[in-house]
Amino acid sequence: MTALLPVDDARERLLSLAAQCDEETLAIGNADGRWLARPVRARRSQPPADLSAMDGYAIRFADMPGPWRVIGESAAGRPFGKTVGQKETVRIFTGAQMPEGADTVLVQEDTDSDGAQVRLTGEGPGEPGRHVRALGGDFSKGDAILPAGSFLNSRRIGLMISAGHDDAVVRQRPKLALISTGDELALPGKAVDDPAVIPASNGPALIAQLAHLPVQISDHGIVADDLEALAKVLERARKADIIVTIGGASVGDHDLVQKALRAAGARIDFWRIAMKPGKPLMAGTLGKAVVLGLPGNPASAYVTAKLFLEPLIAKMGGAADPGPAFVPAMLASSLPATGDREEYLRGHWTDGGVSPLDGQQSSLIRALADAELLIRRSAAASEARPGDHIEILGLTS
Repeated sequence: MTALLPVDDARERLLSLAAQCDEETLAIGNADGRWLARPVRARRSQPPADLSAMDGYAIRFADMPGPWRVIGESAAGRPFGKTVGQKETVRIFTGAQMPEGADTVLVQEDTDSDGAQVRLTGEGPGEPGRHVRALGGDFSKGDAILPAGSFLNSRRIGLMISAGHDDAVVRQRPKLALISTGDELALPGKAVDDPAVIPASNGPALIAQLAHLPVQISDHGIVADDLEALAKVLERARKADIIVTIGGASVGDHDLVQKALRAAGARIDFWRIAMKPGKPLMAGTLGKAVVLGLPGNPASAYVTAKLFLEPLIAKMGGAADPGPAFVPAMLASSLPATGDREEYLRGHWTDGGVSPLDGQQSSLIRALADAELLIRRSAAASEARPGDHIEILGLTS
């Protein structure tokens, strides 16, 4: 019997099948949630000049402790425009440009002024350059500010705009064709009293799961367990970048996805991995499309999509690091030793750390709905006890 493929090896092989999508240029306001296709350099410096960090008076530190003669005013967007000389000062406001000749700001609270003259009444700045935001203190023109593969969120979009950019070169969104299979499946809300029918939750749930990613999803609906029907939908789907099937990827008499894929000319790269839940995962190619066959049980479908499909979308969408990003956490309850497969337990946060939820069977949905995280356990791991450190993957979708 062929050994099951380890999870990390399977993900590496899956990602090796995928190429990044082509580039496109978007207005910066439309680039949220995309990955940069090229590195970004600053087109301007920030701050663009020496600016005051406080309300007060711009002085030459060498003239301490004053007094100073007031010769003008500098406000944000309205600089003084002249030079400050010996024992002279300019009334200045937060964010205003420092006048030429001045190098320090006396904060307003440390002064007394009659409008024409300013005297120091407090401790003063203590050293030259105090309360001044220096030119280029954040970044300078020409600086590299974001590498290719960076995920554009609100903060990075703000950075790019501040650096002088009004557009972004990103990767196009991969096109994903979604196919749910099974004679037993019914549309949501249909035949709820028929024990032979199961509501098709996986497809809509997967679409919701991927909503935070830049991907174009074409839902091909529920396809019957019939080779001809599968052949027709695969023919329509093969123009996509990614083809995702849910269910039917095993080798039973009614599991026809592999047969239909092979008949359509697909190459199956691997099938079955050392993972619980999610053992029957399948991956391959059909033309230029990467094919990922997810198991039909809800927990298995969700977990494999989280660990394989989301990184696949990220890789094709241009991510420098497609993930998934596991982080350390402390265990709050005991866990039994594992078998020959990695285990991914649906868990939640407790006062003492993380704990698994009840109902870990792959067909059970309630624990999946309540889960805040996945607890990753290695194959052949010994019993874990409270206080042990383990790896988790946080769930946000």
